[in-house]
Amino acid sequence: MQIPVYLKGSNNDADDFISYAVNGAKRMQQLINDLLAYPRVRRKEKPFELINSKTIIEQVLVNLSRVIKESKAVITYDSLPDVKGDSLQLMQLFQNLIDNAIKFRGKKSPRIHISAEQKGKEWVFSMRDNGIGICSKFLERIFIIFQRLHTREEYPGTGIGLALCKKIVEGHGGCIWIESEIGKGSVFYFTIPAEGNK
Repeated sequence: MQIPVYLKGSNNDADDFISYAVNGAKRMQQLINDLLAYPRVRRKEKPFELINSKTIIEQVLVNLSRVIKESKAVITYDSLPDVKGDSLQLMQLFQNLIDNAIKFRGKKSPRIHISAEQKGKEWVFSMRDNGIGICSKFLERIFIIFQRLHTREEYPGTGIGLALCKKIVEGHGGCIWIESEIGKGSVFYFTIPAEGNK
C-alpha cells in the first residue's frame, strides 16, 4: 500500500528538504565509517612491512584528485624515506592530513609541502600548508575525537579525522603535533621509527 506524503509549501521547499535529508544521510554514513575505522587502528592485524612513503603519497594524490583539482591545490614533496608500517593506515594518515589542509584553506589556493628528516632513531615528517591556521590554545584539542573548532556549515567533517591520525601514528610507535599561526598556516609533524628501530 502506498502512503501519500504531503509537503506544504513550494517545490523549492520540497527540494530543500530532500537535499537536507540526503546530505544528512551522507554525513551519517561517513560518521559510521569513521567510527568503525577508529577502534581498528590499534589492532595490529598483520606484521608491519617496508613501505615506500613516496608511493603512498602518490596514491593519496590519486585518491584526492577531484578535491585537489577543484581547490587548485599545489602539493609538493621532497625525497621521502622507506618506513615500516601498515600501508593502508599510513595512506589514511597522509590522506586525512592533506584533505584537512585543503579543507581549511584561506583565500589563496592551497599549497602543501611534505618533507621528512631523520633525527636519531626516527623519521620526522612535516606537512606545511598556507591555510587559515589555528589559535595556539586549541592545538592540543584538535587531536581529541569529536572536538571541532568550526561548525559543520563552515567546514564539513565528522570530528574524527585528526584523532584517527593520532591513533595511527601512536600505533606505529611515533607521536604527532602541530605548530600553527592564525592566518599564516600550519605545520603538522609526526614521527615514525627509522628502519631497524621499531
